[in-house]
Amino acid sequence: MWKIIRPDAIEVLYDVKARASLSHYFSVMENKRPAKFIVSKAIEVEKIEELGLEDLWRVHEEKMKEFKEVEGTLSLTKLKERSPNLLNLKVEIAKKLMESCVLCEHRCKVNRMAGQRGVCKAGKELVVSSMFDHYGEEAELVPSFTVFTLGCSFKCLHCQNYSISQWLEKGEEMSSEEVAKNVDQARRNGSRNLNCVGGNPDQYLYSWLRVFLKLRENIPIVWNSNAYYSYEQMLLLDGVIDLYLLDFKYGNDKCAYEISGIKNYTNTVKRNHVMAKKSGDLLIRILVLPGHLYCCLKTIVEWISKNLGENTRVNLMWQYYPAWKAFEREELRRRLTQEEMRESLRIAKEAGLKNIIT
Repeated sequence: MWKIIRPDAIEVLYDVKARASLSHYFSVMENKRPAKFIVSKAIEVEKIEELGLEDLWRVHEEKMKEFKEVEGTLSLTKLKERSPNLLNLKVEIAKKLMESCVLCEHRCKVNRMAGQRGVCKAGKELVVSSMFDHYGEEAELVPSFTVFTLGCSFKCLHCQNYSISQWLEKGEEMSSEEVAKNVDQARRNGSRNLNCVGGNPDQYLYSWLRVFLKLRENIPIVWNSNAYYSYEQMLLLDGVIDLYLLDFKYGNDKCAYEISGIKNYTNTVKRNHVMAKKSGDLLIRILVLPGHLYCCLKTIVEWISKNLGENTRVNLMWQYYPAWKAFEREELRRRLTQEEMRESLRIAKEAGLKNIIT
């Protein structure tokens, strides 16, 4: 049925630009190479139970070097899961980071393992709103087994998923075993990927890493994030995430703070986009906001072209509509005009981008 609804999801398999920029993702999706989390489970580590955080990071650095050396040489048939392994090590580090939480750049430092909650309001375990095969994502992702979790590090006035991000829903707390079982079944049924989203996935890194430990099917992991995660989190995502699906929302810190309540936005997301490009495949989403073509969009696309390359795959999104508290700002009270859509595409192309989705 999805092939009828989204014929472009078949056509994209023959899209030269898509395959060139997302080559690793396509290879895993087609079972031609192992997902990164599977390789991490094949990297053996020493006993880690009694190590402090500093020593855990030291071992992590050593084992990530080993990961980089062997990743491209291992096939699915030759991989054997070790215990303990690099993914176990990442779980242990994430657990310690949760004890003084610095998973995002709010760096709340609350003890989430003891029940304390910070800006995102997330606790220890995944709280799931829904999970299903999503047919509305980018063509290369469809059908995408998407897990929507509650909570977010942003407070966007115009959030289109505000009932999820702002905890207006109750959600269901689920174990890593439950989620992994659903993901494995979805993969066997033909899902192209696991899409970790929300809200936002970053605050649940500890839980997601444990989900990946339980997975048995070879499935590419998509990290669908607002890109405001911490440097420490990026180090743990490396060696696990196959495709970073990152937002680039604002071209300056003023707009980021006024609309989403975020400080030090541009430095953080620029760092994380650069690191994501080195760590895995990268697909960038830019939700074009009315009235923000020159203060935000122009700056964003020029930076992407210069720092990530003109062939970086960018989804120029025109589906903005006023939601949640958007009416608090005059320019956000309306949809984009046809002229703004045309102008946004012209701006992106003028910046040099050559791999644009609309």
